[in-house]
Amino acid sequence: MTTADGFTDELLARLKDGSDHVLADLFSHHRERLWRMVNFRLDRRLAGRVDADDVLQEAYLAAAQRIHHYLENPSQSFFVWLRLITKQTLVDVHRRHLGAKMRSVGREVSQRPGYPQATSVSLVAQLLGSMTSPSQAAVKAEMTRQLEVAIEGMDPIDREVLALRHFEELTNSEVAEWLDIKQKAASIRYVRAVARLKDILAQVPGFFDAQERI
Repeated sequence: MTTADGFTDELLARLKDGSDHVLADLFSHHRERLWRMVNFRLDRRLAGRVDADDVLQEAYLAAAQRIHHYLENPSQSFFVWLRLITKQTLVDVHRRHLGAKMRSVGREVSQRPGYPQATSVSLVAQLLGSMTSPSQAAVKAEMTRQLEVAIEGMDPIDREVLALRHFEELTNSEVAEWLDIKQKAASIRYVRAVARLKDILAQVPGFFDAQERI
């Protein structure tokens, strides 16, 4: 599949020709975006045990094992494929370290079978992540509770689009490809999700005041 990323296209062509070390260059090219995804979605209970770099190391090895399958049938853009491999690796890491403690996947919307989507916990952690002082602890705990309840009430796909666009910084076309929807639909959902999030934040007492003090 041809992509808008000329650098990626050039490296993929070299990879098909059997050039050495090309996959490492490709992975490095997309590493920052993949790290952002893993850091956003990594379960907070694994803090101190597993970090995003650990997951990416495993993901690279998995990509190396499967790259020939992609080259034989590149039905999606390379970044989306690489993100899929990384997401699978992250799911495996969660299962390996959390096991029965994992939140039920059934509570999440999944466009791809077996994949937990962005949760309210991850979204709230990003929104309140800067509130760390002891004086903010009680306020943060209460805001966390209120935001989790409110964000859980969002349409799950809108919640996922928000996570993909706003926190992972995927392009609209990449979001559409990942969720297998039209680009126009992805754009509409993103605008709607942002508006809904603003409404939610406005209804949490003191949220914007707390952000201004950070």
